[in-house]
Amino acid sequence: MSDPDSPTWAIELTPEHPPERIADLAARAEADGFDIAFTSSHYFNRDPFVVLSRMASATDDLRLGPGVVNPYETHPVKLAAQTATIDEVSDGRAVFGVGAGDRSSLSNLGVERDRPLRRVLETFDLARELWDGETVTHEGTFTARDASLNLEPAGEIPVYVGAQGPHMLRMSAKHADGVLINAAHPRDLEWAAGKLEQGLADRPADAGEFESLAFASVSVAGDEEAAREAARPPVAFIAGGAADPVLERHDIDREAANEVSEALERGDLNEAFGRVTPEMIDAFCIAGTTETVAERFEAALEHVDGIVVGSPLGPDLEDAVDRASEALAAATDGEND
Repeated sequence: MSDPDSPTWAIELTPEHPPERIADLAARAEADGFDIAFTSSHYFNRDPFVVLSRMASATDDLRLGPGVVNPYETHPVKLAAQTATIDEVSDGRAVFGVGAGDRSSLSNLGVERDRPLRRVLETFDLARELWDGETVTHEGTFTARDASLNLEPAGEIPVYVGAQGPHMLRMSAKHADGVLINAAHPRDLEWAAGKLEQGLADRPADAGEFESLAFASVSVAGDEEAAREAARPPVAFIAGGAADPVLERHDIDREAANEVSEALERGDLNEAFGRVTPEMIDAFCIAGTTETVAERFEAALEHVDGIVVGSPLGPDLEDAVDRASEALAAATDGEND
């Protein structure tokens, strides 16, 4: 794994805003010391690769990539080409964040998320071959025949797998360059670290280093209550889709989570957000003032190599980027002053 004395600072910038604003936020994140910026991919937001291209123009050293794309909405060969294009326009700064995708969003498109672990693995295996300049024929969870790219990346593109369940976590540790653990609480991250260790035990000796990042929902502001209120929307979606073992780990009532989930399915977002409990916010988001968030970051870093500061960031995005950087600095130094 990476040097524990130098945790990776990463951030998720959600393209629910125009590309120009996301590019400005990326430049701000780079100035604040972040290492990687991931751009989320959902059919209802702006295209992540268009936004990443603008982010590349606005930054110099920040590593950039989708976080995460799925190989159901878009063919894996196309994803490899799109990521290689970002690598080209950024002079070799691309990373590839890939996962199985959100089941409910895919169902809106009539897409079945079939054999997710196998499909994700086949996707990045194929991408690596294409990036090496190979012509590929593949028959598995998807088909590609005599596929090749007319461009080659400037360098190695690291693959980060979005993971939450035990099998995807183990697979990522065995085969990928890194993992984006969909969790914010130390209890969940400790559990995930155990699954990663199992995968690392089977990792080939020549596979290179592996990095674990907590892809954590974060909401930080000068006012604790404002930060927690801003956390309600993402926490609703997390809690509404949480598996029973996760709810049990945090003593969250199954019926309360069901009420959130049912409201989301009806499309009644206000009701869903209103049914989010304080316990759900504590379990599924790092929310509060800079000092509170720094303490939570420090606890998380006991189990991972770095943190992705994920949506919602906070009630004020620009302020939240700055505060998240300050909190990471405090957590890295062990100083929460």
